Amino acid sequence: MGTYRRILLCYNATREGRCALRLGARLAQQLGAETHLLAVLDDTAWTRGLDAVPAIPFELEEMSAKEVLREGVSKLGQLGVTASGHFAIGNPMSQIPRFAEELKIDLIVVGHHRSGLLARWWTGQDDGRLLDRVSCSVLVAMDLESPQTQHDR
Repeated sequence: MGTYRRILLCYNATREGRCALRLGARLAQQLGAETHLLAVLDDTAWTRGLDAVPAIPFELEEMSAKEVLREGVSKLGQLGVTASGHFAIGNPMSQIPRFAEELKIDLIVVGHHRSGLLARWWTGQDDGRLLDRVSCSVLVAMDLESPQTQHDR
């Protein structure tokens, strides 16, 4: 295992995102790593040219996403980790690699939400491509207390 000096935590305030935040914070502390927190507002629904008007105006979604970032930086501080917060608008599978390259990241920590093939196709999720787009290690945090994994035990 290589030495991880710069860690990028990807956060979206979901259960999986909080799990990645906790795991990434512990790892950053143990390694004494420079820590960055990235919140990405996924605008794909807005840019696809949907016929229906979304229920929440984009400006409100942006304000909410920025608050999520502030919350994440604050939570990291409570866990004893100082982190630089970064905000982006766009497809997370494009923004995460871009920030990882710009910040010279050694390790990306992301959360994972299980879903079936049909759900991934329907929502247009392409998160499997992240590994093909980065040149650093990726740690996928799994919430072992989620209802789905309790069934699997």
